[in-house]
Amino acid sequence: MVIRQKTLAKSFKIEGKGLHTGVNVTVNFKPAPENHGFKFKRVDLEDTPIIDTDVDLVVDTSRGTLLEKDGARIGTIEHALAALTGMDLDNVLIEVDNEEVPIMDGSSRYFVEAIEKAGVVEQEAEREYFEIKEKIEIFDEKSGAHIIALPDDDYSLNVMISFKSRVLNNQFATLDSISDFKNEIANCRTFVFLHELEFLLNNNLIKGGELNNAIVIIDKEVGQFELDRLADLFHHDRVEVKPQGILNNLELHFDNECARHKLLDVIGDLALCGKRIKGRIIASKPGHRPNTIFAQALKEAWKKSQAEAPDYDPNATPLLDTTQIKEYLPHRYPFLMVDKILSITEKEVIGIKNVTHNEPFFQGHFPDEPLMPGVLLIEAMAQTGGLLVLCKLEGKYSTYFIRVDNVKFRKKVVPGDTLVFKVTLSSPIRRGIATMKGVTYVGDKIVAEGEFMAQIVKQQTEVEPGKVKIES
Repeated sequence: MVIRQKTLAKSFKIEGKGLHTGVNVTVNFKPAPENHGFKFKRVDLEDTPIIDTDVDLVVDTSRGTLLEKDGARIGTIEHALAALTGMDLDNVLIEVDNEEVPIMDGSSRYFVEAIEKAGVVEQEAEREYFEIKEKIEIFDEKSGAHIIALPDDDYSLNVMISFKSRVLNNQFATLDSISDFKNEIANCRTFVFLHELEFLLNNNLIKGGELNNAIVIIDKEVGQFELDRLADLFHHDRVEVKPQGILNNLELHFDNECARHKLLDVIGDLALCGKRIKGRIIASKPGHRPNTIFAQALKEAWKKSQAEAPDYDPNATPLLDTTQIKEYLPHRYPFLMVDKILSITEKEVIGIKNVTHNEPFFQGHFPDEPLMPGVLLIEAMAQTGGLLVLCKLEGKYSTYFIRVDNVKFRKKVVPGDTLVFKVTLSSPIRRGIATMKGVTYVGDKIVAEGEFMAQIVKQQTEVEPGKVKIES
């Protein structure tokens, strides 16, 4: 089933204080076009620079996740990104007038509620997933964090946290499907130990911190005088310690709310890998540093998977066999260069050709050293790319290739080779012009690649009197 990309139906604004700067911040979430992704725009700076949500731009994870591009920064992004991912969005422009997204109540709740009110709309482009097909794993010695990605049919997460604290020792949280984010995770707030809170206050940090945007965990004996002083610092009513060792500043939504919030942070940070994830994430002792290390590992694994040969199961039923291919392509023997099509998506097609010694071109190229001509490899990729386009159109059309660039031949193709073609649209089809990149594999090795531009022309079914239809 094809899953389409999604964006907001209309814009919405969120206003609040930045956790660390303490200044009032306005964030405007706006619909964005297909394949845009999530991007931040600093509207308070000259030239209004745009900062991609890219793990390569992470510069600090000590008090949240901070991105920087060409001197422009944006921090505390994880709760907003978790909300966008959890609410099934792909393309949003986030305009912000300071270097920090507001902390709100320390969760994703306000972002989720605003998204629900604004609405979500489906776009034309197909969503591209990073489907986890084999284990990906990191271990961060500094924090002791261990994160694994395993194959799954959905985006699901298991998170365990562990602290040397009598109050918060071990907690576990599970999200079996990202579709349950709103009800199970979104309103789970961040937490802080009292000794951390004191350090942050003494170092003039968390200027926008309030007792209603964090669960405060008391991990040592504290007198009422000290609690009163803490309440005064945060302009809060008098507070007490509950029997379970947290301040009575708020009521917990779940017994394991702290672990659920860590799961929320994992979702937000992993959005920086740049792709929607289809897999199960198992994280032990996660934090912004190991989360972003793992996001980098996912990004690298995605890039590697794109360069790998497609999986080819010779026993699988093809999407199109030779007879069906001839319904779309005008080519016939000896110039039909595609035997079958394994798959077609919005942007990509996978095709197969089995090269035998009986190919007519081997008679002259070369009789004593049979070698498939490079120009025919280009033709085979072009025919495969033509099928990517033609299968989507109603009526009879033809593709005429008008440009070929950056062609490279890396290995010889000889009788007995099975060619696997992967042809991908480089950009959306516009005004009847398609641009594509083709790669040909034998086994796991690339043998040829190139870039193509084609014109899509509707076939004329009738010939006007006095005119001759010329086939090319």
